[in-house]
Amino acid sequence: MIVTIQSQLINFSNAEDGAFLQRFFKTGPGQYGEGDLFRGIRVPVLRRLSKTHQDLPLELSEQLLHSAYHEDRLLALLILVRKFAHADETGRADIYTLYLDNTRFINNWDLVDTSAEHIVGAYLSDKSKEPLYRLTQSGRLWERRIAILATFHFIKRGKFDETLRIAEMLLTDKQDLIHKAVGWMLREAGKRDMQREEEFLGAHYRQMPRTMLRYAIEKFPQDKRLIYLKGTVSPSVHERTRHNLFKPG
Repeated sequence: MIVTIQSQLINFSNAEDGAFLQRFFKTGPGQYGEGDLFRGIRVPVLRRLSKTHQDLPLELSEQLLHSAYHEDRLLALLILVRKFAHADETGRADIYTLYLDNTRFINNWDLVDTSAEHIVGAYLSDKSKEPLYRLTQSGRLWERRIAILATFHFIKRGKFDETLRIAEMLLTDKQDLIHKAVGWMLREAGKRDMQREEEFLGAHYRQMPRTMLRYAIEKFPQDKRLIYLKGTVSPSVHERTRHNLFKPG
């Protein structure tokens, strides 16, 4: 079955698009996607294929996830997301375990962003969040991004504590792709509870990498964005207590 799927992927391949994607996803020496290979297949095509192959056995999904080609791995993750959504608790546990056992293959931002909230966040929704904190402390860029992106599942349900705690832990992260992810999740939390976001920003905006801050305040009115960027937020904002910052979301 894997041979059949990969034959389909070959048929959908486009060399020109593949060359563009290898540049777009920074696959050159020393870049974050160094060495990754692209077939040149558009995401809507992969989403259609994931629906066609959503009954692919778990062990074959894992095999596809081990492919050297980026689109194959993305397809495997899209299939796993579909399988997770329709699985019982045992099936979800198996998919979650497979996911965390294979994070070395979930090795670019689109792979993380397509899957982390739907598998890791969804599985941990009613369980201990300790696995997220272990991922946050990982030396692997993509595991740290999985940690913060998994909290998108909680944000969409009006729960912000894990997002804020993990964001605080990642304030000093050196990777721009983490700065963007944290800022994005703070912005999403703010769409649902602006006070919670501003309490976090009031306590931490001076420490935040500029990219993280810009992403977090992207939807603020222009005058408010300038106040944060110039560092002239009212001192009263800084007097929020940690108790208030991490009140139940």
